[in-house]
Amino acid sequence: MQMPNLQGKVVVITGATSGIGSIAAEELAGMGARMVLVARDKARAESELARLRQRGTAGHSVHYADLSRLDEMKRVGGEIAAAEPRIDVLINNAGALFGQRTVTADGLEMTFATNHMSYFVLTEMLRERLAASAPARVINTSSDAHKGVHVDFDDLQSAKRYRGFGVYSLSKLLNILYTRELARSFAGKGVTANSLHPGFVATRFGDHSGGAFAVMIRMAKTFAITPEKGAETIVYLASSPDAANVTGEYFYKCRATMPTKDAQDDDAARRLWAESAKLAGIEA
Repeated sequence: MQMPNLQGKVVVITGATSGIGSIAAEELAGMGARMVLVARDKARAESELARLRQRGTAGHSVHYADLSRLDEMKRVGGEIAAAEPRIDVLINNAGALFGQRTVTADGLEMTFATNHMSYFVLTEMLRERLAASAPARVINTSSDAHKGVHVDFDDLQSAKRYRGFGVYSLSKLLNILYTRELARSFAGKGVTANSLHPGFVATRFGDHSGGAFAVMIRMAKTFAITPEKGAETIVYLASSPDAANVTGEYFYKCRATMPTKDAQDDDAARRLWAESAKLAGIEA
């Protein structure tokens, strides 16, 4: 099968220093894209840049930020918007799971901040650049973990009840709802927005979540798919001509599939958008 030609395309990606993000970045670089990484760990980011350069494309770069912090999300988004004349693809892929409830300096629950608010804020900071670069694409990594959970807007940050995996699952539901509203907001502007389930992948994910859950995750990974397989849908959504005009959908194995009824609630999607903008201090 002929690979898409991404020469001249610029792809911004979070969570690209390990796992499916790393594989996706390297695959897209191999198609000719110039990758702009957002990372926290300098050593892992430099290693990833070295691997990207081996794919033959020049000019890859990295910006450093703690994506659990609102000021860092805004700063790095502003830096990228200033540095890049065009952005063809934004891949929001960074995510984490925490066994114990932790609150950031902004007063946000850590999972909510990292897995949802970073998607929202970074995309808003790059909104004008994406629209000016149309046709452009936004890709948000979600998960089938969203199944079986519901949004409680009276406890959006899980202050009343905290279970690590349940809160992670909620964040993945928020990713899908956010993507639906993002697609609506970009309608007619040449920018698509889709979310995806990569599958249960054998990566570093969950290893440092703490307690019995981390042990359970490590055991379960013996049955997981490879990062290469997990990255396929990200690469497809970022590069395939077949996905160029598809927006507001949830993908698995490179095909649009139906998320849960809760994930299709457009009233909840609009309310989530409003709540997120208020928390971020962004007029969106």
